[in-house]
Amino acid sequence: MSNHDHTATAHHEEHHETMGAKKIWSVFFVLLALTALEFLIALGFVHHWQIIEKGMFVNTIYILLTLLKAYYIVAFFMHLKFEKSSFIVCSSIVFIFIAYFIVLMLVEGNFLSGALQSHAIYPNN
Repeated sequence: MSNHDHTATAHHEEHHETMGAKKIWSVFFVLLALTALEFLIALGFVHHWQIIEKGMFVNTIYILLTLLKAYYIVAFFMHLKFEKSSFIVCSSIVFIFIAYFIVLMLVEGNFLSGALQSHAIYPNN
């Protein structure tokens, strides 16, 4: 019985990556590079050199880079990458619904701001 437990533990340790100092530094440098790229786009390309205009394209780049940084933070520093896939799917579904409801509220709020009529506060004056 103890041999089986030892074999199962050794097998589990083979497949389980650990966050050693080397991995932490590599993730740090990836996050540093992504942040430097965001600053280069914002301060260099958009404001200083004016190669790219502010708008939907730049906002989309910022959102994608931010989501990539969020993935690295959640996956490695919160150790979600090392969890079982069922837990990852359950957590992801919750965040997808939260994002969906935020988008729905923004769309509804935009509709209501244009659909509601403004009335005078004192109509008899």
